[in-house]
Amino acid sequence: MNGFPQMESNTKMKIKMKQVLSVAMVLAAFSLQAATKPATTNAAPAASTNSKPADIMANLFGDPVIAKAKGFEIKRSDMDTLITKFKTILQSQGRPVPPQEALEKIVLNELITQKLLLAKATDADRTAATKTVNLQITNLLSQAGSQEALEKQFKLRGTTAGEYRNELMQLVTANEALKRELGIKIGDADVKEYYTGHPTDFEEPEKIHVHHILFLTMDPTNGEQLAADKKDAKRKQAEDVLKKARGGDDFAKLAKQYSEDPGSKDNGGDLPLFDKEGDFAGGRMGPEFTGASFSLTNNQVSDIVTTEYGFHIIKSYGKTPATKLALGDKIPGTEITISDRLRDVLAQQKLATQAPAFIEKLQKDANVQILDPALKAAMDEANAAATNAIPLPSAK
Repeated sequence: MNGFPQMESNTKMKIKMKQVLSVAMVLAAFSLQAATKPATTNAAPAASTNSKPADIMANLFGDPVIAKAKGFEIKRSDMDTLITKFKTILQSQGRPVPPQEALEKIVLNELITQKLLLAKATDADRTAATKTVNLQITNLLSQAGSQEALEKQFKLRGTTAGEYRNELMQLVTANEALKRELGIKIGDADVKEYYTGHPTDFEEPEKIHVHHILFLTMDPTNGEQLAADKKDAKRKQAEDVLKKARGGDDFAKLAKQYSEDPGSKDNGGDLPLFDKEGDFAGGRMGPEFTGASFSLTNNQVSDIVTTEYGFHIIKSYGKTPATKLALGDKIPGTEITISDRLRDVLAQQKLATQAPAFIEKLQKDANVQILDPALKAAMDEANAAATNAIPLPSAK
């Protein structure tokens, strides 16, 4: 993965690394996932809203400055917005969400760190970041199929492509500045040495390509199951559409007409390739959905498959065999090569050991002050115990 956003890829790269900008990495992964994954395979479709929780709280209780330093200040709404996104990605990955107090410590520390690094950024850092961001946007656009489809997918998650670009630009610029300040450079020999020494890390498992039609049996606004009579009606509708699909009707057209998966219906129910564990770029299919898909032969239409989200009709478009990716191969679904991805991972591993002391010095030099008494006490305690971050899922 080149830069922040490809923390979850189709490749089975089992490289273990501790992230330095932990929340930043989570949010970038969240942004990619929000823009590409079908909402109903792992989580209920998100309700569209024009009001952000942090804005609502600020209107009700004000928006005080909770931290400041030379050149910047951080408001309560900045922290609350980041916490909301952090919770969303953790929940979507099925990971436990830390208590609010712990989240506030983590997020505030990350906000301070990012602002300090952005103040250090040079034109060269911003140029390198722009290249990475442009590549990521190109990948997202290719996966979505059109600018209109991409904008729609972002809107469904309560954000925009412009907001995503701006956020990603800050994350990548901060990372570029950190690497430059610490003199982190990864050469071709470093990349080849790791690749040669870890052959199984680059194996690509067998995958399947399917389209699906979803009939929701849960309320997408609150995740609650529909009443029994409404589920029966959905089941009857699914049975009628299944007859059409098996009778020769165009499956993609049926998906556009009937599917209630907002992430895939406009593309005819097309889903990203996934393996026998259900893993795909940005997430994981449910076991019922995965098992039913891999039981199909090429062009076969499934029976009605029931998951917690509703009734699915699945059509297989074939499997791709297992293979081993070469350094020059691109990560499936992206324009990023394995070599570029590995170069970034190795850089992050070095940052994990060198960055903490450097960032601590930055904070002292900038005279960072926590103005909220409760947060200050919590941050002081966290810094003393050196536990101001939580581990992230390792890159595969």
